[in-house]
Amino acid sequence: MLERLKSLEDRYEKLNELLSDPDVINDIDKLRDYSKEQSDLEEIVQAYRQYQDVLGQLKDAEDMLEDESDEDMQEMAKTEIEELTEKEKDLEERLKVLLMPKDPNDDKNVFMEVRAAAGGDEAALFAGDLYRMYTKYAEMQGWKTDVAEAHPTAVGGYKEIVFMVNGTGAYSKLKFENGTHRVQRVPETESGGRIHTSTATVAVLPEAEEVEVELNDKDIRVDAFAASGPGGQSVNTTMSAVRLTHEPTGIVVSCQDGKSQIKNKEKAMRVLRARLYDKYQQEAQQEIEEDRKSAVGTGDRSERIRTYNFPQTRVTDHRIGLTLQKLDQVMEGKLDEIFDALLLEEQTQKLEEIGE
Repeated sequence: MLERLKSLEDRYEKLNELLSDPDVINDIDKLRDYSKEQSDLEEIVQAYRQYQDVLGQLKDAEDMLEDESDEDMQEMAKTEIEELTEKEKDLEERLKVLLMPKDPNDDKNVFMEVRAAAGGDEAALFAGDLYRMYTKYAEMQGWKTDVAEAHPTAVGGYKEIVFMVNGTGAYSKLKFENGTHRVQRVPETESGGRIHTSTATVAVLPEAEEVEVELNDKDIRVDAFAASGPGGQSVNTTMSAVRLTHEPTGIVVSCQDGKSQIKNKEKAMRVLRARLYDKYQQEAQQEIEEDRKSAVGTGDRSERIRTYNFPQTRVTDHRIGLTLQKLDQVMEGKLDEIFDALLLEEQTQKLEEIGE
């Protein structure tokens, strides 16, 4: 591990030199690539240097304990050794986590697809609540959201909404949201005060680059149509909405959010590329699923992952048995406590696999 960390530090220093090279500064592609590589290495290099510093202090304290005859100084050295040994262990664990293979999608933008499932109008309202929860979380992170496709219902909420989240590290956090979300509450239309259970599904797709998914025009059927609102009410009399059908796979994507057919087609192509990329990833994952235990956030999308209980203001993530009495905060987009717990569980499982 130490040899690998030293080689990463050497590479980090080399990148510092390269980023000062006039030839690199004048080459936009190289400057971008080297800057990203240096940024990716910075956290682990800083942790390694902190670890080296602690080891140096630990050696000095051990030497003092061995050479010092004064009892008070010996006690001081023993206390320092205990504290430094604890720091050493903590840093070793942190470095192990930082050295784990990184999900290549973690830094990508994502498309999120929220769909009403069981529960009729109440499920559509819940889908709308989830969409607002994610947009508020994105806003807190400094990310931008952009709707690609939306099918609102007459009573409010959405039968389906597809939107993009643009921001560094978006997938690393939001990937945990894949699955079925369940809500328990009294609908506004329920006169008897009975609690209803409804569900909505969430899919999180990393945005794919053109080099990752090649699309052939001959494989895509393009249809234009007029966008419409709830109940079939026309909101756009021009043929601005676009439907793309990828004939080899049967995947269909439509976009009607913008008034420009060209822009709607561009959005739809990005969604189609993401869905194809996800399809290929899912197929590859199924082949190795028996050997893979750490899929905390990217498992079966039919799995019920979380329950939002409004009468008891409680939210429970079933994958890790986490229950918070903070439902109001969660619905306002304060999801970090849940995401941090899920990330810790994922890292713990990966470390166990490495140990095995």
